[in-house]
Amino acid sequence: MKKRLRILVLLHPDLMPPESLKGFSANEINVWKTEYDVVSTLRKAGHEVKPLGVQHELKPIRDEIESWKPDVVFNLLEEFHGDTTYDQNVVSYLELLRVPYTGCNPRGLMIARGKDLSKKLVHYHRIPVPAFAVFPMLRKIQRPKRLAFPLIVKSLTVDASEGISQASIVDNDEKLAERVAFIHAKLSTPALVEQYIEGREIYVGVLGNDRLRVLPVWELDFGSAAPIATENVKHNKDYQERHKIEHGPAKDLSPELRARICNMAKRIYRTLELDGYARIDFRLSKDNIPYFLEANPNPEIAQSEEFAHAAAHDKIKYRDMLNRIVALGIQRSRGRLSE
Repeated sequence: MKKRLRILVLLHPDLMPPESLKGFSANEINVWKTEYDVVSTLRKAGHEVKPLGVQHELKPIRDEIESWKPDVVFNLLEEFHGDTTYDQNVVSYLELLRVPYTGCNPRGLMIARGKDLSKKLVHYHRIPVPAFAVFPMLRKIQRPKRLAFPLIVKSLTVDASEGISQASIVDNDEKLAERVAFIHAKLSTPALVEQYIEGREIYVGVLGNDRLRVLPVWELDFGSAAPIATENVKHNKDYQERHKIEHGPAKDLSPELRARICNMAKRIYRTLELDGYARIDFRLSKDNIPYFLEANPNPEIAQSEEFAHAAAHDKIKYRDMLNRIVALGIQRSRGRLSE
């Protein structure tokens, strides 16, 4: 993208990046690394970039759009009023203002957020999913007979592995009840309980609206840690170093299996009506069956995270990846305005 653009970056006020990394520790940088990488890289690419902290009011968005007139909004917001389920509402507001924005559309965000709904839709299209059940709050905790142990207990709507630890794997009804109650109390959401698939953690990044580019199949290597994508595994740098947790290209996959996983990722992306960019998560069983776990629209795109690494492995430089995300947002907007 050669044209110089005005780009308004929406982000959480607490994640406003500084002008420079000088004087900050690695742990401090880790908190707002995505915001810093996006803002600084787009500026180096020649764009005029203005970060805007948004959390409790929509009016600042409208004010900036009317006064500054950005060409596109780069959406890094993952919540509003502290609630992650409101992310699609902010995007809907941008659509009502008829301004181009990056990332996923409101419908895709809503469908992917409901992990039970996304699993049902994907299963309808004959893609393997783990057997699962939803345990609503303030209801009796009773396991359906079709759910056999071991099981893993998660939040139905909260992502980023929040609430997931080694205790999330349960092997009897007493532990199941305890963990479901924990999710209800800590996260105030229904609990998703699903069959625990012993195997490999596989991620597939997808870029595109109508024409899709699937990034190389990526794997989370747990090192010496238990093979569960817990909060510590995903976000704790000290824990990652101690257990030699790494991510990289998935190895020892046959060409047929690799093609099957990529094909499934595209089918899931389209089934859930995603666009812009997303990451599709699988669990690859010991008998090489890829089970769909969840879709992550607008995933982490810090330069150090797996999505950007997979893009780089596919010969897409970080700057070019961000420019492509911007171009996809503008392209989608033009298509809708012409309808």
